[in-house]
Amino acid sequence: MRNRLLVFSFVLVAAAALSATIVYGADMFSGTWKVNLAKSKYSPGPPPKSNMQKIEPVEGGMRVVTDGENSEGKKTHNDYTVKFDGKDYPEHPMLDGKPNLNGADTISVKKIDDNTYEATTKQKGKVLTVTKNVVSKDGKTRTATATGKNAQGQTVNNTVVWEKQ
Repeated sequence: MRNRLLVFSFVLVAAAALSATIVYGADMFSGTWKVNLAKSKYSPGPPPKSNMQKIEPVEGGMRVVTDGENSEGKKTHNDYTVKFDGKDYPEHPMLDGKPNLNGADTISVKKIDDNTYEATTKQKGKVLTVTKNVVSKDGKTRTATATGKNAQGQTVNNTVVWEKQ
């Protein structure tokens, strides 16, 4: 009887852990990330002065909050909650505490594998950028490669390196 209880307990714990991974699915992406400006490339520039991003798992996706300072010293903020289903979800970009009308207004995300997801940003239904985010095997670095156009119509080709804090 005792062995059965032990086996049942083990199976229950393993099932709970597996379900959390399936439900949340953002484990490798979760945490606080700081941009490494020395390793990043922004085209067109100039790069921001700083950026921090907090990613939290939610059922079937993630909540992302990004705060920083742009090249002109203005405070930037963006937040959104998105599922890994490829559907558009609202973004809330802010510049110095006011809505940033030059930012994307929606984002969709597809999870490619445990270490990779692809995000597509849009403004008024038009695709701006597609960004492939890859977390290193050790989980300490995330490289975001973005291509497309910004709201001003300029070609975007950014490689942003994030380090887990």
